[in-house]
Amino acid sequence: MMQSCKRRLFQVAFCSLFTGACLSTAQAADEGYPNRPIKFVVPYTAGGSNDVVGRVLAQKLSSDWAVPIIVENRPGAGGNLGAAQVARSTADGYTFLITPNNLLTMNPYVYKKTGVGYDSIKDFQPVSLIATGPILLAVNAELPVNSVKELIAYTKNNPGKLSYASAGVGTPHHLTAELFKSMTGIEMLHVPYKGAVSAVSDLAAGRVQVMFGIPNSLMPFVKTGQLKALAVSSLAPSPELPDLPTIDKAGVPGFDSSLWIGLTAPTGTPAAIITKVNQGIKQAMQDPQVKASLQAQGLMPESNSQQEFAKLIKHDADRWSKLVDERQLSAD
Repeated sequence: MMQSCKRRLFQVAFCSLFTGACLSTAQAADEGYPNRPIKFVVPYTAGGSNDVVGRVLAQKLSSDWAVPIIVENRPGAGGNLGAAQVARSTADGYTFLITPNNLLTMNPYVYKKTGVGYDSIKDFQPVSLIATGPILLAVNAELPVNSVKELIAYTKNNPGKLSYASAGVGTPHHLTAELFKSMTGIEMLHVPYKGAVSAVSDLAAGRVQVMFGIPNSLMPFVKTGQLKALAVSSLAPSPELPDLPTIDKAGVPGFDSSLWIGLTAPTGTPAAIITKVNQGIKQAMQDPQVKASLQAQGLMPESNSQQEFAKLIKHDADRWSKLVDERQLSAD
């Protein structure tokens, strides 16, 4: 009996000591972090929405934490090069990836032959969502349609006549158009471009007739009368474009496709650091200047828990992988 009691006391003491050590380690990582420069890898060229979001967040967190945060642009292979670089980085909380939704939920399925150079599930830890935004459905002004229903009817009555532009194979704009085709039963020829600028230019000139794109790229041409804006792709109306209906309400029930940008870290990054960065993002997204900067890009500032972000990634990966298989899409 005495030995049994001693054993139990030893076990309790050991567990308490072990738990205390773990808490002390976590607290030390949290309290001492950060103490040197942090790097945000943006997997695209400077000047785009992902770059702007990364720099706005970096500037705010750098100010809050009094450490430099370096934004490194690492474009190539649809964002895969930058993502692969972060996946191979040391998981110490000093390297993060500005993560648009295509990197983890679309690219792995459209680059099946060549691969993406990373495992979208195993190589990254979700930190937080940063921003979301709708995709705008626009058509050339000469096209005789003024609504989503009219576009669907016109396409069905004129098979093989319409083509749609995208910023490249496998981009959110491309897959959103393919989702639209799948849900409406229409066909349009896909014309991929190397970036949105040339795609929008050809849309305005009438060389292609339809495009799902970033509102900031398309709306200047809508205002000049060269394009017509028909609807936004998100389930919820866009605060920036309140006069436009959603595609869901305009004739395609259940249609939902949005842009989102988040922050991820290499798998193995200490949990206390992930938590601190998550909290830093949540606080940053309440800052009026941060909000204004993101809204100027047509984006809404967002934040969520690591678990919620992980759930979003899985949900979108499931739905886009099914669409890629159904439509037999490939960027290889």
